Amino acid sequence: MAASELQFLMDLQGPMAAIINASHNGIMILDDRGIVTCYNLAASRIFNEPTETIVGQHFSRVRPEAWPDLKRVLETGEPQLGRKITLPQATIIVNRSPIVLAGKIVGALSIFQDISAYESIISKLQGYQTLHRELEAIFESSEDGLYIADGKAVTIRVNSAYERITGLSRANLLGRNMQTLVSEQVFDCSATLEVLAKRRQVNMLQHIRGGKQVMVTGTPIFNDDDDIVLIVTNVRDITELNHLRAELDDSRLLSNRYYQSILEQEELGQMLKDMVVKSKSMVQVVHRAVKVAASDISVLLSGESGTGKTMLAKAIHQMSRRKDRPFVKINCGTIPESLIESELFGYEKGAFTGARGEGKAGLIEAAHSGTLFLDEIGELKPDLQVKLLEVIEERTFTRVGGTKPVTVDVRIIAATHRDLPEMMKNHQFREDLFYRLNVVPIEIPPLRARREDVPPLVQKFLEEFNKKNATNKRLTPTVLNTLQSFSYPGNVRQLLNILEQMAVMSENETIGAEDLPLELDSGISTDAGGGLPLSLKDALDRLEKQMIQEALKNAPTEMAAARALDIHTTTLWRKASKHGLK
Repeated sequence: MAASELQFLMDLQGPMAAIINASHNGIMILDDRGIVTCYNLAASRIFNEPTETIVGQHFSRVRPEAWPDLKRVLETGEPQLGRKITLPQATIIVNRSPIVLAGKIVGALSIFQDISAYESIISKLQGYQTLHRELEAIFESSEDGLYIADGKAVTIRVNSAYERITGLSRANLLGRNMQTLVSEQVFDCSATLEVLAKRRQVNMLQHIRGGKQVMVTGTPIFNDDDDIVLIVTNVRDITELNHLRAELDDSRLLSNRYYQSILEQEELGQMLKDMVVKSKSMVQVVHRAVKVAASDISVLLSGESGTGKTMLAKAIHQMSRRKDRPFVKINCGTIPESLIESELFGYEKGAFTGARGEGKAGLIEAAHSGTLFLDEIGELKPDLQVKLLEVIEERTFTRVGGTKPVTVDVRIIAATHRDLPEMMKNHQFREDLFYRLNVVPIEIPPLRARREDVPPLVQKFLEEFNKKNATNKRLTPTVLNTLQSFSYPGNVRQLLNILEQMAVMSENETIGAEDLPLELDSGISTDAGGGLPLSLKDALDRLEKQMIQEALKNAPTEMAAARALDIHTTTLWRKASKHGLK
């Protein structure tokens, strides 16, 4: 230790100097004039400055850039905490506090903490977290099913593709031993068990309860001691492949028409599932959409707001040969009249005040080689109807302010909730454009005309809501019947809004009549096919009477009827008397 440092420690009067210099954090003390009176060994190490060259100096000479902050502490008495300083040799956190004696600021204390090691650890941890997220994304995005078991054949991970391919829920697999699953005949054999027995990769065909047949590849993962710690199994569905092979064995040559029919049926089935369709009228709508999807002819979708015209348009696009190309939706009713022409057709440089210098492509150009969906086509002004007709007939148009024709290849799907034939009579819509768009008309019926679609729509919504929010919401039969009786002026969109409101606002897992919104008080029909509106109370009373009648009719005893209705026997007697059923 240098003589000057010894003198410094002596100036700090023995034990206090030892305490300050024993601190792992750097400590610096200034008097009220800004003179450094203490600069411990840790501070000297952190800043690579000898103590004797700092003590006795005015801090503005030691570190001019930091003096304003310390001066503010001395003047105001307000501490400065958590300031980060990056040095060539280290990253530190500095806390500055005033030293107050007898109510007077007599100096300032700075404590420096070297966090270089912590930052390195944090950086590595963030790297591991990023790697974990990337591996998780890869695991879940795999088209192959992935099943992972530990070295004792206990299920520890499955991805979404595995659930989809096998039809098995991860909730029924995680934590369960594969030996148990095989003994319960969930699987007829197991790659996991074969890998554990043979200590090498295995391939096999696996039959799953329910009729699925899959190809599985099990791969062992060893630790440094050559013990199997994980078995990763890839799963591929070959059920459909085997089905097609059987068909090809019966008939080697399939006509193009038969092949197209198979594709249409598959697309029809998928579309019926995606759109949640049960009613005969909507099945016909979907069947018509599947038929028209294979061609490029124009389609005009009509129906009230909220019936699902946009969803149907997207479905047609997804089933067409353009499915991998853009799907561009233009709502002709929401774009301001002053902007709609430039938004649709684009503009050239200097076309109007405020135009971009290089010009801009329009939405029609953005749909090139894909599908252009013109929603609310009835709102389009007559002058723009002319330009749109040119796009349909000639596949060309000119940008605003331009003279050079632009060629596009788009498939047109239009939609409206307005009466276009009536608009033609009133000269609000061009006949030639209407007939160009109306090559294949598809009218979507309102929800009140297809009430049998309400239960499956409700079921799909609740499944998605419960999955998203980790809940188990469900409806009572009374609520479901009430929902099925409502007229829905807002159609499917209104139904989904009502369901979301009840699911969010209900405090119970079971959504009961008390959770029904007030808007259902009006618009409930007296029967499934429509009729005069009935109040909510009268509708519920009528449903209650019908359910009690059915229960009493079908149950052997009143006690059994009460059990079927999930109510007490005395409650059944009271309600039956109320409705004159006893």
